[in-house]
Amino acid sequence: MNFELMAPCHFGIETVLKREIYDLGYEIKKVEDGHVFYEADEDGIVVSNLCLRTAERVLIVTGRFCAKTYEEFFQGMKNIPWEKYLPSDAAFWVTKATSVKSRLYSTTDLQRVGKRAMVARMQGIYHMDRFPETGSDYPVRIFIYKDQVTVTIDTSGDALHKRGYRKETGKAPISETIAAALIMLTPWKADRILADPFCGSGTIPIEAALIAANIAPGLYRHFAAEGWTNLIDKKLWTDERKWLREAVDTDVDTRIYGSDIDPDMIRIANENARRAGVKKLISFKRLEAGDFRMKDPYGFIITNPPYGERLSEKDELPELYSKLFEAYRRLDKWSLFVITAWEDATRCLGGKPSKNRKIYNGMLKTYFYQYMGPKPPKVTSDGKN
Repeated sequence: MNFELMAPCHFGIETVLKREIYDLGYEIKKVEDGHVFYEADEDGIVVSNLCLRTAERVLIVTGRFCAKTYEEFFQGMKNIPWEKYLPSDAAFWVTKATSVKSRLYSTTDLQRVGKRAMVARMQGIYHMDRFPETGSDYPVRIFIYKDQVTVTIDTSGDALHKRGYRKETGKAPISETIAAALIMLTPWKADRILADPFCGSGTIPIEAALIAANIAPGLYRHFAAEGWTNLIDKKLWTDERKWLREAVDTDVDTRIYGSDIDPDMIRIANENARRAGVKKLISFKRLEAGDFRMKDPYGFIITNPPYGERLSEKDELPELYSKLFEAYRRLDKWSLFVITAWEDATRCLGGKPSKNRKIYNGMLKTYFYQYMGPKPPKVTSDGKN
């Protein structure tokens, strides 16, 4: 069976997610703010959950309709062929409803009416007054924009940024999906040096190591759709995981560094890297950002420094960012990539960046400043530059 799938992501990284989906071999239908729509079969649901690094979830689109009243919403929900997706013992509920610029805006009412409509439809199909809901979970997510309703079932369960390796974090951790997107927005490859002098709990270096070692981000976690045997053969999950494990290469020759001034963060980063299976690929060290040094050329700094969320920290930011820039200037032919919500950051980072991209971390608008260094010379077949 073919499905229309919707992959939500953080605003600003749609192009990265689109490229990921395209590289997996699936046809992109359309791209909207924070969403990529594409078509795939059952195997595509499995592969998407296991392999997408920048998506937040993988959702099956079950229906679309216009609703300006709760009666129209009820009828639209009831008209969806839920029997195609939900067995009679399914545990189903509207886990989340979002509404923007629409007449229907009460999320609790949308959840309540949505569930009631689903029950009404299934009662007529299965000829049951009550449903045991003892089977697998089928969480429903509803999106309404300008009275246009999109109804989906969540195949992922826990959000895809929950890889399973990050048990402890720092004060303002960057999400795994954003960290992966930042890396994928740069020209970095496993044979180039990558350093994060504000590594915190290690998310950016760990995501880089997962990419370098070809470790699928969802390889070691569970998904809601694994219990959907009415739609997806369990063998698809088993086979895909087997192939992905065989593709892992933790002996890859790569140089990834993480440093932080806080020794507790270095301890946490090492533990997170160990759980992710990439500890031997990353060197973590306690170090002030301004003290970072390396002789080798053509490396990358990709980092998420403090933004000054607390008023008391704002005064420290100019010195902090200036030290980062001075450390960067000492490096030979390196590139610098900084994500921050501090709008005056470029004054301390050497002026106008080569590129600047807005990325929304939840409701927080951040800027991904990109200072591009020169490309390394090409190596010819005889090993000469």
